[in-house]
Order: sequence, then structure tokens, then C-alpha cells
Amino acid sequence: MALHRLTSITIGVPDVAATAAYYEDFGLTPARGGRFATVDGGEQLGLVASTRRRLVDLGVGVDDADDLDRVAANLARVGARVEREASSVTAPAAPATNGPGHAGRPGARAAAVLRAAPVRPRKLGHVVLGSTDVAASERFFIEGVGFKVSDTVRGLAVFLRCSTDHHNLLIQQAPVDFLHHTSWQVDDVDEIGRGATAMLEKDPARHVWGLGRHHIGSNFFWYLKDPEGNFTEYYADLDCVLDDQLWKPGVWDGARSLFSWGPPPPPSFIAPDDLAALMASAHRAG
Repeated sequence: MALHRLTSITIGVPDVAATAAYYEDFGLTPARGGRFATVDGGEQLGLVASTRRRLVDLGVGVDDADDLDRVAANLARVGARVEREASSVTAPAAPATNGPGHAGRPGARAAAVLRAAPVRPRKLGHVVLGSTDVAASERFFIEGVGFKVSDTVRGLAVFLRCSTDHHNLLIQQAPVDFLHHTSWQVDDVDEIGRGATAMLEKDPARHVWGLGRHHIGSNFFWYLKDPEGNFTEYYADLDCVLDDQLWKPGVWDGARSLFSWGPPPPPSFIAPDDLAALMASAHRAG
């Protein structure tokens, strides 16, 4: 089965206008119908009105119609109800750097400190979902859709991929099903810093966690928060899995399951401030 990327995500929020302004500040390009585009991925975010913040849909790209037939059949096999309906990208040149015993850019300032254009995310890289039943969610995405396991956090979470990126989806144990965060790729750690700095200059309350580097996936990160409580991550330098046979999934716990270096995560990152309200809302809906 040829899964290859996350195509888009649609998020329901109570205040579409305020949330739309946040994602425009974040660097996504507004399009028609409440949608936003990345540089390389096209229209990848949609916002719709909702009584509470929630995941509305998540799109996964496949190579051809046969793959759609296979996904539909596999999802039906795991008990999911489904309906089957009938340019190139070039990586930027690596910047010249100076290091111990090596001067890659003698007599010149680092190009990164001269950048002035607004930060523009390249693509939607991954989505993190809280699940009340991680085992059932794993079965749906692995056996049904065709995701592969990259790493796991013992008894708590699983990192899944549908592309050569280390993960496109993370499912973590939670007391309610909810969207924890979306993650958006930028070119390098300087773009993470510049993007987050610009966001915080407009509103310091947007800060959640960063700058740091994850151990699982290896990516640099900085997390911010939209007006409705959804976390958004700038990331760069994520691990790539080009050959499934050469990647050995690990099982992690402790601090390394969260980060390699940087400030410790705030309690609100582990248990979002509105988690109790989301639980109450889900209980009423049920």
C-alpha cells in the first residue's frame, strides 16, 4: 500500500475569525472557504465553526485508485464504516556553516541572521491525537489505513508514519478523544526561532514550550497555542525512514519520550488547560 503524506486537516473551533488570524500570523497563506495553504503542500488546513475545538477530518494521500480500494477493504475488515468515492519539489541548498576546525563561510555573516521575509511553513508534517483507546486507534490506522510504527512510548503512545517522515501521526492515551496539536515543517532551526519570535511579539500568551529538541524523531521544536487552545508546532530536521528494513522501532519512557534538551514541558502541555471542559462536553454529547 502506497501511503505518502498527510494531505490536510480540518479543525472545528468556536471563533473561526480569531483562529484564522492566528494561523495567518503563524505563516499559512489564506485561501478561499476558510482554508490555508503551505508553501509545498497546497491547501492543508481548514477551519469550520464548532461549539468546541475538535478534529473534523484528517486527509491521508495515496498513490492511486487501487490503494483507495485496499484501504476501504482493510477499514471494513477492522469494523470501520467507509464509503468509496469515485509538480516537483526541490530541497533548498544547505547553508554554509562554521564549525570546529572548519570555516564554511569565512568573512561572511550567517545567512540565517539576514533573513527578513516572514516564516512560511513548508507542509503539514504530523498530527497528535489523544485517544481513550490507543489499542483500537492503532488497529484502525495500522491494520485499516496502512500506517507503520516508527517508535512507541511504553504504555502511553505510538508514533506512526504514512510517508518517509519519522511520524505523521502520534496517538497518545488520554481521558477524552481530542486534537492535541498540529505540526508544521519549516526549513531549519532559525526559521523555528524567527517564526516563534514573531508570533510572541504579537501575543506572548501564545507561548507553550520551546525551543527544544525531541529525542523521538530528533526534530527541533517550538509549540504555540491558537485562540481556541489547539497547540501548533514549528519543527525542522525530523528523522526520515527511507528503508523500512533499516529502521528499528524503539520503546521509550522517561524524559526521552518527551525531549532531548530544552526547557521541561509545562503541565499544560501534558494536560491542556481545557481538558476538563472537553471531557464534560464529550460526556454531554455521549
